Amino acid sequence: MPFADADAADRRLIQIVDAALAEGGRRSGAWLACRVGCTECCLGPFPINMLDARRLARGLAGLAARDAERAARIRERARQAVAELAADFPGDPATGILREDEKAEERFCERHAALPCPALDPDSGGCELYAARPLSCRSYGPPVRLGAEALPPCRLCYQGASQAEVEDCRVEIDPEGVEFAALEELEAAGAPRGQTLIAFALAGRDT
Repeated sequence: MPFADADAADRRLIQIVDAALAEGGRRSGAWLACRVGCTECCLGPFPINMLDARRLARGLAGLAARDAERAARIRERARQAVAELAADFPGDPATGILREDEKAEERFCERHAALPCPALDPDSGGCELYAARPLSCRSYGPPVRLGAEALPPCRLCYQGASQAEVEDCRVEIDPEGVEFAALEELEAAGAPRGQTLIAFALAGRDT
């Protein structure tokens, strides 16, 4: 099991991040507007790392074992998204790996800003792979700190709150740098280096 150490580190990462965000949610109370059916943050592609991609693939494989038809619908949406994104993809469309060109990546994401995430259930407005969602999805909503970077909250949240009140809700989501260590474990086990998109992560096999 070449990826066992990375998978264990990823499970620890998710526990740490989810605990921090639960505390952020407790502090935020009614200021946090995130609900099932609010899909603004589920539109448009954005980069994810290979730890996120592997987690998503495992989540889809688990869903396929429980509900093959539902998993097949997600994969088909992913394949349709890949077909739409491939023509101007700023990287290698055969592998789904983005090249390191932030400006090209930003232009690409802006052009496809209306494209729904393949994991988004078009009927319920919920994420069908919620437990396996990327770190960006997990941490979007409340104000968070990731390393030296302080990320702003969702524009729909904290309506009427002062900046001081927003800052009182800020949480550190990975203070021990577990994500970086898990990525190193994954690359040491032979995973490709770089970033990809959710659509590419979900368009392949159930592995």
